[in-house]
Amino acid sequence: MTSESAHPEQASAEPGVVALAGAVAVQRAELERLRATTAAAAVLERAKGAVMALTGCSAEAAHAELLRRAAAAGRTLADECRITLGGTTGGGPVPAQAAPCPLPEPAAPGRATHFPLSSAEGAPGADGTGTPAATADAEPFVGTGSDGTTDPAAAAVLARIADSLAEVSGPEELAHRLREHLSDAVAADGVLLYAGLPAGGLRLAGHAGVADPVVAQWRHVPPLSGIAALEAIHARRPYWLDGSEEEKAWSLIGTPEHWPTRAWLPVLTEGGATASLGILRTTPSAFTPAAKALLRATALLCADRLRDLLTVPDHADDRVRDTVQTVFDALPGPAVLLLPLYSAPGRVEDFRIDAAAPRSVDVAGRRGRALIGLRLLECYPGLADRPLWEGYLRTLATGEPYDSEPFVYREVVEGVPRNSRFSVRAVRFGAALVVTWIRHDSPDREEQRLAELQRLGNLGWADWDLVGGRATWSPQVYAILARDPARGPLSLTDLPEHIAPDDAPALRRGVDELLTKGRPLDIPFRVRTVRGMRHLRLVVEPVTGADGVPLEAHGFLQDHTAQRSAELALVESERAMLTQHGALLAERTLADRLQHTLLPLPRRPLALAGLRVDVAYRPAQSGIHVGGDWFSAIELPDGSALFVVGDVAGHGIDAVATMAQLRFTAKGMIITGSTLTGALVRLNALLLHTHDAKTTATLVLARYEPGRHRLVWAQAGHPPPLLLRRGEAGYLDRPAGVLLGARHDPSFAEAEFHLEPGDHLLFYTDGLVERPMEGLDVGFGRLARAAAALHAEGPGPLRPLLDTMLEGELRDDVCVLDIHLPADVG
Repeated sequence: MTSESAHPEQASAEPGVVALAGAVAVQRAELERLRATTAAAAVLERAKGAVMALTGCSAEAAHAELLRRAAAAGRTLADECRITLGGTTGGGPVPAQAAPCPLPEPAAPGRATHFPLSSAEGAPGADGTGTPAATADAEPFVGTGSDGTTDPAAAAVLARIADSLAEVSGPEELAHRLREHLSDAVAADGVLLYAGLPAGGLRLAGHAGVADPVVAQWRHVPPLSGIAALEAIHARRPYWLDGSEEEKAWSLIGTPEHWPTRAWLPVLTEGGATASLGILRTTPSAFTPAAKALLRATALLCADRLRDLLTVPDHADDRVRDTVQTVFDALPGPAVLLLPLYSAPGRVEDFRIDAAAPRSVDVAGRRGRALIGLRLLECYPGLADRPLWEGYLRTLATGEPYDSEPFVYREVVEGVPRNSRFSVRAVRFGAALVVTWIRHDSPDREEQRLAELQRLGNLGWADWDLVGGRATWSPQVYAILARDPARGPLSLTDLPEHIAPDDAPALRRGVDELLTKGRPLDIPFRVRTVRGMRHLRLVVEPVTGADGVPLEAHGFLQDHTAQRSAELALVESERAMLTQHGALLAERTLADRLQHTLLPLPRRPLALAGLRVDVAYRPAQSGIHVGGDWFSAIELPDGSALFVVGDVAGHGIDAVATMAQLRFTAKGMIITGSTLTGALVRLNALLLHTHDAKTTATLVLARYEPGRHRLVWAQAGHPPPLLLRRGEAGYLDRPAGVLLGARHDPSFAEAEFHLEPGDHLLFYTDGLVERPMEGLDVGFGRLARAAAALHAEGPGPLRPLLDTMLEGELRDDVCVLDIHLPADVG
C-alpha cells in the first residue's frame, strides 16, 4: 500500500520486479481456471433453472435429478446439462425422468405435453415446502397451446432468458435482458425488479423501460397495504392487473394511463419469496393464458440467479454507498472500505474496494475513486502471503480491530522502486472492513522535506551552543548569507560584523541582551551580498539553565527582500499617486474657476426679444476634470436675439480655453454681420489652425427675429433642438453640417422655423441624452417624454427636467437652453 503516486512501468528491471511479473503470470493462469469453472457452474445453473421452469420443483431436487440422469445414462454432469438445455430449445428430446422430480416423457408428434401448476398460480403448497401442488384446474405450462400443439416460440424465449442468466452482472442488467426477451412475447414495455427488505418494504434493484421520475419516486416502497408488488411477495402469488381482478384498489406505480395493464409475480426460492417481478405494458388487452404461463416460468427460471445478485450487504444500497464515499472523501489519510468476496466453499478469496479516500493509491498509481470496484489483490498483489491477510480475516470473523506491526512494503514512486514502512489498522464495518494505513518515513526523507520547506520559505535554521562555543547552520542559512559552507558558521557575537554598518549597533545590542539577560531576539537587518543588498530577519530564542544563564540558542534566519522591495515600491507608488492627485486637483480648481469666469450663469430667466430664456448647467461629477460645454444668449443691436450652444471635446484647461475662444469669436462674428453658416466656416478654420489641430467641437447657432417670430438656425454636428407645442414634443430636422475641426472644406446650411405663442424650444448638449451602453435614439425618446410631461402646464424651471434625465453619476457636462414664446404675445 502507498499514499503516493506509483508507476511500476517506469521502474528499473530488478529481481523484485521480475518476481512480481511471475506472480502476475500465476494469477493470470488462476484467473483462466476460475473462468472455466465459472462457465461450467453457469451451465449447471442454467440446466437446473430449465428443470425448475419445466416442472416447478426446487433447485436441490433439480440438481439431484440431473445427477441421477447422468449416472443412469453413463454421462458426465456437464454433458447431461447440455442435453437438458438442448431439450428446452427444441434441439433434442428430453430423456425420461422419474421421481422425485418427474419430467414428462418426450411428446409424440402432434400430442401435447402438460406441466401442472397449482390453482394459486405458482404459490407453494399447503405444506409450506414451496413445491407447487397439482390441481384439477391447473393451466397448461408454456410450450403447450390450447389446441394441444407445442409452442416452440415460448420455449425459445425461455432458452434465451436462461442463456442471459449466466452473463448478467447485476439486477439492473437482468431487468434490461428480461425486457428485451419479453417485449415481443408478452408485450412487455417496462420491467421492474424489487428486492424485499427485512423491515417489510421493497427496494428497487433493477428497472428497464421506465422513466427516471418514476424510478426516483418508487425507488423505495414502505411496508404499506394496497401495493401489488409488495402483496405478491406476502401472498406468494402473482397478480394480473389487467381488469380481470377487482378485489382491491391497488396503488399503481406510474400513471394508469401510461401503463394500463401490468403483472406482479413473486420470485420464489427455498427461502420463500425474496423479490417481486413487475411487467408493465402500454397495451390495454388482458394477459393471455400463454403469457401468464410464460411469465410464471420466467419468475421460476430467474429465482436463484436473482437471489444471488441480491445477496449483498446493506451498505451496497446506492444512497448508503454514496454516503460512505462522501465520508471517505473527507478523510485526510489513505483508507478503503473492503467488501469480502467468497468462493464456493464459503472462504474469503478476495476483497472488493467499495469506497476509497482521495489519498489512497495502489501500486499502479490509481487514486481515490478510481479504486472503487477493483479487487484488493489486483491493487496490492503482495498482500496475499502477508500477516495482514490473516489479520483481515480474523477481524472479519471476530469483530476485533486489527493493528499490524510496522512492516516493509516495496513500492514504486515516480518510477523509482523504494522500500517503505507501513502500519495498517482494520476495523469491521457491518459485513465489510474499513482499512487505514500510515507510512513511516525514514529520517533522511524527513530531512529532505525540511530542506524543501526551507528553500520554499527562503529561510534556514541555526543552533548555537553557548557553552561549548559550537554553531550549526542549515544549508539554507549559508545560501541566504552567500557564505561558503567551507568557512563554517558564525557565532552570535561575530554576526554583527558581517552586516550593513547602519544596522550593526541594533543587532549587537540584541545579541548582548540575549547572552546576558536571556531575552529573545527578533530583529531585521541588511546584508550586502553578491546579489546586492538583502533584507533579512533573525529570530533567536535562548535555552537557559536553572540559574537563568543561557546555555543554547535556537532560531531561524529569513530573507524577505522581495517583500521589503514590494513594500518600498508600494510606498513610492502611493507618493506618486498623491503627487499626481494634487496636481490634477489644482488643475480642476483652476479650470473650474476659469470656466465660471468665462461662462457666468444667470440667476433668473432672461428676457430677450420678447422671449423668456431659462438656462441650466451641470458639471460632470466623475473624474477631476471640467468639460467644455457652453452657451451664449444675447440681444443683438437690431433687436434680434442670438442663441449659441456648444460642446468642445475633452476636459480640463485646454477644453475650457477652446470653449472661451469659440464663445467669444462666435458672438463677435454674428455682431459684425456674419451669417450663421459663414460664422461656422470661420470657426472651423480657427480650430484647424490652433496649437492642437485634433480638437473638435459641436455647435448650434440660432437667430430670432421678434417681428415675424422667425428663427433661423444652423448646426455643426450638434443634437437637434426639441420643440414642445400644445403638449406634444418633436425634434426639428437638422440642416447639413459636420462637427467643427473634422474637415478642411465643410459644408453648412441654414434652416428656418416660426415660433408660435406658447412654444418651447430646447437647445442642449449631448450629455443630457447619452448613457453608457445605450443608443442615442433611446435618449432622444426619453428626453421628449420627460419634456412633454414637465411643460404640460406652462413654463417652469429646468431643474426637474435635469433631475429626471440625469440618474446616477454624471459623466459629462450638461448645458440646456429653454427658449419660450409666451402665449400672450400677439
